[in-house]
Amino acid sequence: MSAMLEMVAPPHNDSQARAQDAPPGAVLTQMILAPLVAQALRVVAELGVADLLANGARSVDELAAETGAHAPSLYRFMRALAGCGVFAEREGRVFELTPMAELLRAGVEGSMRDLAIFMGADWHWRVWGDAPYSARTGRAAWEHVHGKEVFPYFAENAEAARVFDNAMTAFSKMVSKAVIEAYDFSSIRKLADIAGGHGSLLAAILRANPHLGGLLFDVPQVIAGAQGYVEAEGMGHAIELAAGNFFESLPSGADAYMMKHIIHDWDDRRALSILRNCHRAMPEDGKLLLVETVVPTGNEPHLSKIQDLEMMLSPGGLERTEGEYRELLAAAGFELTRIIPTASPMSVIEGVKIKGR
Repeated sequence: MSAMLEMVAPPHNDSQARAQDAPPGAVLTQMILAPLVAQALRVVAELGVADLLANGARSVDELAAETGAHAPSLYRFMRALAGCGVFAEREGRVFELTPMAELLRAGVEGSMRDLAIFMGADWHWRVWGDAPYSARTGRAAWEHVHGKEVFPYFAENAEAARVFDNAMTAFSKMVSKAVIEAYDFSSIRKLADIAGGHGSLLAAILRANPHLGGLLFDVPQVIAGAQGYVEAEGMGHAIELAAGNFFESLPSGADAYMMKHIIHDWDDRRALSILRNCHRAMPEDGKLLLVETVVPTGNEPHLSKIQDLEMMLSPGGLERTEGEYRELLAAAGFELTRIIPTASPMSVIEGVKIKGR
């Protein structure tokens, strides 16, 4: 994943600038082989290798004994990742953490362990193997592979849903700080996080803005899991929980409605259905806050352009440009008032009700 991010991010240091000067064949080879690196990351993430190295370097035999892995095979995975800067090998087949490997530990700030497991999971991997289907038909490969759309699939597959929820919670933690630093929540009294998962982003915002009340809304099975997380975060007194279907209706009572990485899951027709339900639930002076990537124009590299392919293949949604968001919001009765960039690839897209709509 980090290799992919480097590929789509603008160069910001000398090493990346030199990479741009590399022969085209060498750069293309790295891109072609990137999926192999993703699978190697999945293997060590699932085994929890990085956590075993938290207290210092260890031999591959020790790591294999504790994880139940085949030592010679585990060594080959570790050696490959050390060659990418993930882990460092010492003499005697001994490995230690690097800054990238630190992010494969569970529970550390910025952890990407759950994201690595999700991206490499077999049920997700098979969808990307069917990418030509989406290119030919314009339809989501996920449904073609699994026989049902992505969210009904998760509703029927508890372990896959757990992996997905953990990955999304980890991603929320990665962007929470950037959103809190970029957007001024001082004028909001109660913030509703729609399809907010276990509530990690909402809890972080409320912790940084103690005057706020919170409303967390998601489907019943997600809200059932969110109860424990909210209590563990010490936010049970501040966050009201509500379950339902955002295609049918949304609870009223908040003066700002936030959605992070939700609208990009859906095509325009279904996105409009969600946004119109937001419009009905909101007071006249309420605000709509979408935390999404915004696709830049031209050839500028940006995570959104790669992420857009994931949206096409899995839920059938898309990443959108500023102009596309402006048109979509207007069709739902909102005026796009501003787009606030953050220190992450995400932006906060702010909208208000169009008067008389």
